[in-house]
Amino acid sequence: MKVLLRNPAREIELAGRRNVNALLAELALPRESHLVIRNGTLVPGDAELAADDVIEIRPVISGGS
Repeated sequence: MKVLLRNPAREIELAGRRNVNALLAELALPRESHLVIRNGTLVPGDAELAADDVIEIRPVISGGS
């Protein structure tokens, strides 16, 4: 699968299937502070990811006044 990371911007290739939580754990990224998008759609932590998916991982950004 192709994984696009946004902060800092980089692209990595990973072989095989895994779910979202396993992918984030493998990349040492906390689930509560990252959004995972598969082929343009936001996916939950237990979603299975296929080897041919394009995954984008974005950090959660919050702000206030």
